[in-house]
Amino acid sequence: MTKRLPLYVAGRPVTTNAWLDVHDKYSGDVAAQVARAEASHVEHAIAAAHGARAEMAAFPPDARRDVLEHCVRRFTERRDELADLLCTEAGKPIRDARGEVDRLIDTFRIAAGEATRIGGDVLELQVSPRARGFRGMTRRVPIGACSLITPFNFPLNLVAHKVAPAIAAGCPFVLKPSERTPLGALVIGEILAETDLPRDAWSVIVCDTKTSAPLVEDPRIAFLSFTGGPVGWELRARAGRKKVALELGGNAACIVDEDPGVPFDHLVKRLVFGAYYQSGQSCISVQRVIAHEAIAARLSDALSGAVHALKPGDPHDETTDIGPVIDTASADRLVEWIDEARAGGARVLVEGHRDGTMLAPWLLADVPRECRLYREEAFGPVAVVESVPDLNAAIERANDSRYGLQCGVFTSRLDHAMHAWDRLEVGGVVVGDVPSVRVDNMPYGGVKDSGVGREGVRSTIEEMTEVRLLVVRDPP
Repeated sequence: MTKRLPLYVAGRPVTTNAWLDVHDKYSGDVAAQVARAEASHVEHAIAAAHGARAEMAAFPPDARRDVLEHCVRRFTERRDELADLLCTEAGKPIRDARGEVDRLIDTFRIAAGEATRIGGDVLELQVSPRARGFRGMTRRVPIGACSLITPFNFPLNLVAHKVAPAIAAGCPFVLKPSERTPLGALVIGEILAETDLPRDAWSVIVCDTKTSAPLVEDPRIAFLSFTGGPVGWELRARAGRKKVALELGGNAACIVDEDPGVPFDHLVKRLVFGAYYQSGQSCISVQRVIAHEAIAARLSDALSGAVHALKPGDPHDETTDIGPVIDTASADRLVEWIDEARAGGARVLVEGHRDGTMLAPWLLADVPRECRLYREEAFGPVAVVESVPDLNAAIERANDSRYGLQCGVFTSRLDHAMHAWDRLEVGGVVVGDVPSVRVDNMPYGGVKDSGVGREGVRSTIEEMTEVRLLVVRDPP
């Protein structure tokens, strides 16, 4: 019998009259069913979270830490189960799935440490004779009920980057994971239900976009955190006066200078990892390799050989490098973009093949800059290589995008690294590695169409809290 998972509404398991099939993304078989929320469940979750603001704010920091540490222990105990779920529901190669579970654990562990370090400042207010006798202090207080909406590509870690800081900050929340990959989020709910977290303060619901509209529009929600596609700007317009943080993807470039500053074999290995890790379905996947003309030909040849060697197939197989893309529509779109680039004169260095949602890796060169494969977010196992005469030209090409999430720079020169940091229009510059690097305590987010706001545990806690000032005047 197919396994069935409940929702969690106001911290309690709930089944409904409608069940959503969650498919194994490789085989296409139904892997599990989850209860699908109705409008009444969404209303109950929002009302409970709004009503739990005072209780959650009063939940002591050490108790928040204990909840997060319990999660760390239970995630560790269930590591293999969680990795297998990821492999099944997201089509993520098992080695990548284990890595994501480890990041889930890291993120909750970091949040546990931060839960008791949310402080404030002492302000020197005596800046002029009229201000003598005034003393100032600030502290951070929870913003209120939070709406957390996550995508399919990191079903555990992107949930962790919203849920763990919310707990640490003392914010009640309603989590809506992607309908395509909800299983890991519901297991997180199952583990939260084992803790002393106030019951009304949290919910994990699975529903369609129409049913979830109140999570965006309801004024009882104080903060909306959304990770996904360009629809995020529409959500922001509908959100009213609530605070909004958006992470909306990228079109990540990696610049390779004339002297990259790392051994050549290591450079090739990192570029291949960055471009094809979890089938390229990452916002900071290497989509454009922008190489100095002195190294571009050699690098293209080496990348071609390394990409040819990648093994597509069953993500449960330990030797698989490339699993399926998330659905048929994504595969159709990628093939269409590749065909458009080829028709425009792009050279194919590595030609992939397609079988349903399985898309073997592609590598192209000289892709026209007006093509969608160059300008938009590919989100699949495809990368492009181009040659430029110098660093300034490379920076200009990297900036030639409506996105600005992260950029990688391989260079041996400190002045080149600092120049790139000054001029690249992105939220983060990674020197000596690919843009696909994300450490879970670093500020993470973008500019331009990549979004607004920053994640990373401490940064998210700052987004989820407000500064409250205390001014004390000495007696006359």
